[in-house]
Amino acid sequence: MPKIKAIQSREILDSRGTPTIETTIWSDNDHGAVASVPSGASTGKFESLELRDNDPLRFGGKGVLKAVRNVNEIISPRLIGRDPSHQGEIDQILINLDNTPDKSKLGANAILSVSQAVCELGAAVNEMQAYEYITQKYQLHIPTQHNLPTPIFNLINGGKHGAGNLDFQEFHLIPTSKILFSKALEIGDMIYQKLEEVLIAKNAVHSVGDEGGFAPNLKTNLDAMELMVEAIRDCQLTLNQQVFLGLDIAASNLKNGSKYRIKDSPENLTAEELTDFYVNMKKQYNLFSIEDPLSEDDWDAWTKLTLEIGSDTMVVGDDLLVTNKTRLEKAIKTKACNAIIIKPNQVGTITEAVSVVKLAKQNNISVVVSHRSGDTDDIFIADLAVGLGADYVKFGAPARGERVAKYNRLSLIELYLRSKALT
Repeated sequence: MPKIKAIQSREILDSRGTPTIETTIWSDNDHGAVASVPSGASTGKFESLELRDNDPLRFGGKGVLKAVRNVNEIISPRLIGRDPSHQGEIDQILINLDNTPDKSKLGANAILSVSQAVCELGAAVNEMQAYEYITQKYQLHIPTQHNLPTPIFNLINGGKHGAGNLDFQEFHLIPTSKILFSKALEIGDMIYQKLEEVLIAKNAVHSVGDEGGFAPNLKTNLDAMELMVEAIRDCQLTLNQQVFLGLDIAASNLKNGSKYRIKDSPENLTAEELTDFYVNMKKQYNLFSIEDPLSEDDWDAWTKLTLEIGSDTMVVGDDLLVTNKTRLEKAIKTKACNAIIIKPNQVGTITEAVSVVKLAKQNNISVVVSHRSGDTDDIFIADLAVGLGADYVKFGAPARGERVAKYNRLSLIELYLRSKALT
């Protein structure tokens, strides 16, 4: 089998103009792969740590030259000559080289850039598309054009993704899973364009946030929901039949002491009162999903909310779970949620992310593979979602190049699968 011949990393910029790491890897039979790593603005405190330089004279301390050096000087010599198809073995080498529980020595950004590049090179040397290679390697799913992940579009950005305009971080549009991905993308884009028209007609701000969704100047979070309902209606679509609504609250950012602050209430709310607020929203809009509705430490409140609405609403753990197998095991035991966000950079290696997906699938936990707010034009995450059989993908709005690249990749994969079905 081909062997790894060279690995080289460099510092690049992500979609926010913040430095991140890109790693290129070559095999001795002249195949190559390139992987770049995203970064989150709203991060869970239990995530693996990305390594930053903290040099105030470069990029405000956010440079990643230390991470680059760790790849080029520490990781690379240990992987030269190894078979890139041995993903698990290589990822274990990376884990052992770092030897910290949170990847803080070498940096989760450095480690993931190599782990992902190795996975892509493994596909290349086997002359396969990345999604095909992942499908064959992990055998969690057999993709067809009819079972691609359903997109969760972030049409309105608030919280740390917006401009201080709204408390809730993301306002989601979710097309029905009964249609092909290409049709879901068409619907999502149509409503996105209509939403801009609605904002303009109301003389509201219609600039976009980090993830391509609009960041309007509104008084309450419920105002944003009403605007989305209006855009759906103007597109002659039926809410809760053809499309559904969801939220990413990012509630850890809203906690003030033991209570939560939101614009929709004059008083700070206890976890119980906030849960009641969500239950009423559920009744009003038939919410399909709600992500990080409570803080990452509020386990009992998560369990109560899931008991209350989880029978027909996805209660999604992101900051709560941070793609961490131990935390997912606790969530399964306590019935704290029924869906999980998968972000490989939260854990650091492809192998560890896959193990979390396996555990989720074994316990009927819905899987949502996600980008980050500070992303690049890297499209590997789309192949990963298809190969692992994710139920949903969350790549932002159908706007901004780093978001659209991932949606366009899924469209191309649909075409590949369609052509295979015809042969």
